[in-house]
Amino acid sequence: MKEFTPLNKSLIFAADIENLGLLEYFAKELKGINGLSAFKVGFRLGFRGLEKAVNIIKSSSNGDMVVIYDHQKAGNDIPDMGKSFAHDLKSAGVDVAILFPFTGPRTQEVWTESCLSAGLQVMTGGIMTHPEFLVSEGGYIADDAPERIYLLAAHYGVRHFVVPGNKPEWVRRIRGWLVDILGEGNFTLSAPGFITQGGAISECGLVAGNFWHAIVGSGIYQSNNPREVAVKLASQILALK
Repeated sequence: MKEFTPLNKSLIFAADIENLGLLEYFAKELKGINGLSAFKVGFRLGFRGLEKAVNIIKSSSNGDMVVIYDHQKAGNDIPDMGKSFAHDLKSAGVDVAILFPFTGPRTQEVWTESCLSAGLQVMTGGIMTHPEFLVSEGGYIADDAPERIYLLAAHYGVRHFVVPGNKPEWVRRIRGWLVDILGEGNFTLSAPGFITQGGAISECGLVAGNFWHAIVGSGIYQSNNPREVAVKLASQILALK
């Protein structure tokens, strides 16, 4: 399995911040933390210049920091847009693209193949952290959609998956599906939903297996001492058995 990071477990910083000046601050503030493997960049920094954002992150880490792009949520437009999406991310220097393909298997297939063909790694998600998401919860998404999305992603060659860290029962369920078709140790799980959304890193770590990554954003960038918080979280993750 091609890893996006050499670490089996790590912290991913979700840089959902408002400008490139703040990104430069956090890139320097979080530099050299053991167990911090990647920055996840969303549409806020993307709108301000994705290539500039990638360059700030890479230059602060001598090129070692992985950059994940999360369009919040990509993989839902017509299939033909997948190739342009992948090309633009690769041109900007992004390493990994997150897809949440809720609009059907054809779009999921084309967008996934476009990203992989462009040399990007893909993380696929199918269930969100917020309430009222599935039909049974009062939402719009069919209850069987998550399973179909994760299994199709695995079929299309995806080996990295996004799961909701504040819903450990879903983490357990998704991991079970993936173990059945890919085998233990042949995929990674990355989970947002911690701290401000109520998820517990230790609880998620118990059900996520030996290859997983915690995605934390506001819990770090809204704190009074972001480096101290990030060091503590990364140490906690690395210590999990």
